[in-house]
Amino acid sequence: MALHHIPASPETIRWGIFDATFPPLLTVQSGDTVVLECVSGTPEMLPPAAMGATIPPALLAIHKANPPRMAGHILTGPVAIAGAEPGDTLEVRIDKIDLGSDWGYCGFRPLMGTLPEDFPERWVSHIKVDQQRRIGTLPWGLELELSPFFGVMGVAPPPNYGAISTKEPRQHGGNMDNKELGAGSTLFLPVWVPGANFSAGDGHGVQGDGEVCINALETCLTGTFTFILHKGEKLAYPRGETATHYISMGMNEDLDLAMKQALRQMIAFICSRTNRSPEEAYAFCSLAVDFRVTQTVNGEKGVHGMLKKGLLF
Repeated sequence: MALHHIPASPETIRWGIFDATFPPLLTVQSGDTVVLECVSGTPEMLPPAAMGATIPPALLAIHKANPPRMAGHILTGPVAIAGAEPGDTLEVRIDKIDLGSDWGYCGFRPLMGTLPEDFPERWVSHIKVDQQRRIGTLPWGLELELSPFFGVMGVAPPPNYGAISTKEPRQHGGNMDNKELGAGSTLFLPVWVPGANFSAGDGHGVQGDGEVCINALETCLTGTFTFILHKGEKLAYPRGETATHYISMGMNEDLDLAMKQALRQMIAFICSRTNRSPEEAYAFCSLAVDFRVTQTVNGEKGVHGMLKKGLLF
């Protein structure tokens, strides 16, 4: 299988926009692997000179080019998978995630986050990243072990949506902010356009469930992804898998409805893998599935269900 590489540059990114009409940068075969370099940060989020951090030249070049943008994230892509059609499922194996810079940031701004009424100001904290030790050092000296993942991974949305912001996660994936989807995990996405057209960005060095202030440790990451196309396997909504768990997802402006969606998706998954009835699967979810708040800050809030492997039979 072939290995491809796409660097971050003004020509290979889209800023804050998903759109089914974006042409792919590259078309690969099912089974191919693609390395995507991804950068993060608006000009006002760059670290102060006194920090001594190194700003990736690609990020500065993107700032200078000032490409068209919507509120959201810098994404590298899209990448098309030959033969993908609506009604198929794209399996995205997240083989490896490398830290791409020696700094990151976390902050909040007016009208955003989980408590905008309590924190109406703009505030940012720059965080040193030790790429070798995989440690983030907070300004007051606390060291956090990093667990990097991409906040945004998604295919092109349904064509009738037109151009949409990367801020809200939807059925094409996007800004899911699911910290379980790190290196070694797998994301399954429904295909909405020919080629599927996968993009990634919004690198996170570490994040707690909820992502409550609006940011994780925002940083630059390089991801290695292997794409497997499943023809004719229709998927209603994104789901994930790790070495230890199956993951269902729900997204809605109302957290209660996001919970219901994640639960319904888990019930459907259990029924598809076993001879359990929906009633049995519903009760089993109450006994054995952990439902967690993924994030509460993206307009469309997220809940994900975690089912430990080895319990289905």
